[in-house]
Amino acid sequence: MKKDDPSSLPVEPTVQVIGRMFTLLEILAGREEPVSLKEISEKSGLHPSTAHRILNDLTVGRFVDRPMAGSYRLGMRLLELGNLVKARLSVRDAALAPMRELHRLIQQPVNLSMRQGDEIVYVERAYSERSGMQVVRAIGGRAPLHLTSVGKLFLAFDDPQRLRAYATRTGLPGHTQNSLTQLPTLERELSKARQYGIARDNEELEMGVRCMAAGIYDDQNKLIAGLSISAPADRLDENWLPKLQATAQEISSSLGCKQFQTKP
Repeated sequence: MKKDDPSSLPVEPTVQVIGRMFTLLEILAGREEPVSLKEISEKSGLHPSTAHRILNDLTVGRFVDRPMAGSYRLGMRLLELGNLVKARLSVRDAALAPMRELHRLIQQPVNLSMRQGDEIVYVERAYSERSGMQVVRAIGGRAPLHLTSVGKLFLAFDDPQRLRAYATRTGLPGHTQNSLTQLPTLERELSKARQYGIARDNEELEMGVRCMAAGIYDDQNKLIAGLSISAPADRLDENWLPKLQATAQEISSSLGCKQFQTKP
């Protein structure tokens, strides 16, 4: 058998405790009701003390719940992560072709990003080397909400209390001399985003790069992602805005959304 034959690679996790953790989660996944430690131990072949220790660690991370002493079930954290993955996959699938078409029209990077906590996560990107701009934020990269165009869209639809909590929690750090690091200034910017349904990054995350963003909404008309165009600061063309909004609306429509913000 060849060394690089995939069938020759180990199918078990290389770290023993991770393999045991997978086993315990699979046992819990096979039952709708809580499972006793005794039964878990018998089915997994693990000593009760070993199973108990691993389950306790999983409980700390909310991957497992302990509804009563000595019994366990799958935790809510798995549901949260599952919903996050599902949302990202469905949005990405719906967005990929329209993003590529928008990139073909404008020849500048088009980014799909979603909120995770206090950050924006870049989920997908359509770009080419001919755009003349180095792509710094790779897929999977993160950035603070208040420094990005898509992040501002999400903050714009937070209530004032949540926005103040975000500002207090993060301290509104700046990356460039253009970064909005004072809450009153940020609030004025977010007011415009609410009014027009679009947001901008004026070299606030990276000097020399400007962005414009439009929201993507699901069948409940909830903002779930943002589509943005990145370009060298002196080349961002306002004529791209209608194309960006139309593309975001196309993606939203495919996700079941029927209402849009279309102000220029």
